[in-house]
Amino acid sequence: MSTVQCVLSASDDTGVSTQMIKFAASISKESVVDIEGVVSLPEKPIEATTQKVEIQVTKVHCISPAIPTLPFNLEDAARSEAEFEKAEQSGQKLARVLQDTRLNHRVLGLRTPMNQAIFGGILDHVEHKFRDYLRSKKFKGVHSPKIISGSSEGGAAVFKLLYVNGEPVCLAQSPQLHKQMSICAGLGRVFEVCSIFRAEKSNTHRHLCEFTGLDAEMEIKEHYFEVCDIIDGLFVSMFNYLNENCQLELEIINKQCPFEPLKYLEKTLRLTYAEGIEMLKEAGIEIEPMGDLNTEAEKQLGRLVKEKYGTEFFILHRYPLAVRPFYTMPCYDDPAYSNSFDVFIRGEEIISGGQRIHTPDLLRKRAKECGIDLSTIKSYMDSFRYGAPPHGGFGAGLERVVMLFCGLDNIRKASLFPRDPHRLEP
Repeated sequence: MSTVQCVLSASDDTGVSTQMIKFAASISKESVVDIEGVVSLPEKPIEATTQKVEIQVTKVHCISPAIPTLPFNLEDAARSEAEFEKAEQSGQKLARVLQDTRLNHRVLGLRTPMNQAIFGGILDHVEHKFRDYLRSKKFKGVHSPKIISGSSEGGAAVFKLLYVNGEPVCLAQSPQLHKQMSICAGLGRVFEVCSIFRAEKSNTHRHLCEFTGLDAEMEIKEHYFEVCDIIDGLFVSMFNYLNENCQLELEIINKQCPFEPLKYLEKTLRLTYAEGIEMLKEAGIEIEPMGDLNTEAEKQLGRLVKEKYGTEFFILHRYPLAVRPFYTMPCYDDPAYSNSFDVFIRGEEIISGGQRIHTPDLLRKRAKECGIDLSTIKSYMDSFRYGAPPHGGFGAGLERVVMLFCGLDNIRKASLFPRDPHRLEP
């Protein structure tokens, strides 16, 4: 979105009358208008717009008037924290627009320059780059069903509903099972951009009940690092693209919510889970070596990696098998660990993935151990009886990627119409 200053001056040359000026002054804020005029260079630079020119108006038409009193002023919603601090120091009182107010009136809130930069630029570019890069690596776009008979990730965090025949079904927590079935079908490499549904009561800064998944799955020839290689190339190229082609959008976001540019290496750092645990231990942070990392431990590890290796984007692999989904392949040299990984940005996990089990007997054994009702995933289990190649993949959340790349403090700022445990509207 661009902004430009329009000037009305009563003049016989422009045909602007005092009556037209009064009419223009009566138009309420945020109304839709149609303006004709002459583009000119102003005598002084204009600070409040994105354009260096102004329009000498000759005609004004009000296409659709907004209500006289808006829920909040966009000027207030677009202010940075620095502006509030400066005003407070000078004794000036500025109106704050709180997050719930912005979300309750989302259509209006989306008109701020920062939101236009996020939703009219950054999010679209990330999704485009995801598709474009994977297609260049011979991946094929697919669309899997979102109504399935059983949990795709295990656990109870599923949205349950009744199918047309009264049979209990649920919304897919990920396209995991069906993208694996696509590999079994011989498609080789697939990706999907789709809605993900998680019935988690996690009212945190980084969780949503519905978000956009960026998923990929591929055959493996020798090692699950082949999947890591794809992630490495994909995200480094994505970050480079955003830095080179979205400078204006990033500047607009940075103006309201200042952030440091993401530090990353051209060849992404890879650490084993054990190495990560050791780094935390050396820093005096005790973590259960065969357990999972909690949120605080992830942030601590992110800080340690940044200090030691100069990067905020890295891959942590070879996780304990006990903390991974049932379909994760155990390590051949030590079945207590797995051929899996997580990927982090600024100390927060954005990707989970790894090699999948492709042999039906081991898959059945693992599913039972993890408490999965095999009857609910019968078609998935049957897919591996017809011969399945070794394969692996990953899943990321589009909104979380954008949130962390842009240094935003809440994922709702990167979701067009957020859905969390307390929000179903608008």
